[in-house]
Amino acid sequence: MPATSNPETYRVTIGSQETDLPIVELGQGERMALMITVDMGVGFMARAGEDLAALLRDLRPDVIAAPATLGIPLALEVSRALGHEDYVVLQKSRKWYLRDSPRLDVNSITTQDTQTLILDKSRIPLVRGKRVVVVDDVLSTGASVATSVELLEQVGAEVVGIGAMLTESDLWVERLGAHAANVRALGEVPFPVPPQG
Repeated sequence: MPATSNPETYRVTIGSQETDLPIVELGQGERMALMITVDMGVGFMARAGEDLAALLRDLRPDVIAAPATLGIPLALEVSRALGHEDYVVLQKSRKWYLRDSPRLDVNSITTQDTQTLILDKSRIPLVRGKRVVVVDDVLSTGASVATSVELLEQVGAEVVGIGAMLTESDLWVERLGAHAANVRALGEVPFPVPPQG
């Protein structure tokens, strides 16, 4: 039986934890370390949530919000660590019950097609006039988070911070504008990932 080759990985520190992320080829010689929060495990995400909550606590958020889908596990765990009973998800699926809800289009580095972020209109009272922190798994271009911030501010939220497990590149700095100064992350990975040698 032929030996199975191990995929190449990139070792990264995320708060108080270390893990190996698989490297994926994007084409034209660019490579990316890929983190999928739903594959990280319950214990890993709980600890990451505690670590990020510790970085965000002084912002005194009333509510945590996150773009679907990979931001959801982080929003849940940060909310739990802060003692919050609820959090807000900006949906990407066009469900019938979201038809009259506020929405904005977004193009992110990890998705080929334009997506739409939708804030369920029934969740607006949870964020209007409240101190909100937006969290997401990775800040690369900042497109998803910038669109999340814009959508939340349109309905009257006061976005006081942004949290991420990782930052990747510095493209997000320009995209987030003044909000870039309020980013707190547990770690960073280079983009593109350099060849191992």
